[in-house]
Amino acid sequence: MATKILVSQPKPQTEKSPYFDVAAKYNLDLVFRPFIKVEPMSAKDFRAQRVQIPGHTAVVFTSRHAIDHFFALCKDLRVTIPDDMKYFCVSEQVSLYIQKYVQYRKRKNFFPESGRIADLIPIMVKHKAENYFVPQSSVHTDEIKNMLDEAGLQHDEAVMYYTVTNDFGPDEAFDYNMLVFFSPEGIHSLMKNFPEFKQEDIKVACLGAKTIKAAEDAGLRVDYQPTAELRSVPAIIEAYAKCQ
Repeated sequence: MATKILVSQPKPQTEKSPYFDVAAKYNLDLVFRPFIKVEPMSAKDFRAQRVQIPGHTAVVFTSRHAIDHFFALCKDLRVTIPDDMKYFCVSEQVSLYIQKYVQYRKRKNFFPESGRIADLIPIMVKHKAENYFVPQSSVHTDEIKNMLDEAGLQHDEAVMYYTVTNDFGPDEAFDYNMLVFFSPEGIHSLMKNFPEFKQEDIKVACLGAKTIKAAEDAGLRVDYQPTAELRSVPAIIEAYAKCQ
């Protein structure tokens, strides 16, 4: 029987993904099944926050979900995005995604090479005259708000989409040898769906310090996390497969 691994994110859209190379090499059964899902917010619920998008000269994007729901809500609200709007993104990957909605021009798109929000702040400080708008999920912390406050930047935040538990059905099998988590919300969803979950021999891989902390707080043993040698999830899965 093939080793069964749950990767808690959507299935890659290309068959050339390294996930599939590792699965074929080691006869793994990779199941892509998010523990959380994103749902849109209505224009009515957004208006209830009493935050206006017009008047802001720059938008801060931390994910592609934020981009999708920002532009969708702007359309619903009949808000016209000015051509000179600037976009500050957590990574180049997120920045490039903007071209799905507007013409991509590097002179109005900014991102740090590291992909870390902490390294985006100094770039934003160089544009201190901007009035920043930050789309957020219903599940968020004040980390970005506090960073912008400390940097003395003018900004507003608003929830623009919901992050909710992607519940497992009663007939949905949960017989995995390894679980891979990408966010604290994924850990919370696991414990909500399976409050009596016992890890035992099941291996757990986590990405990010916050995800690791959430797993440990839930009483889980984190067996794998990124290292200098294991820089990607496929590399982590391969390291696990080699030990079987």
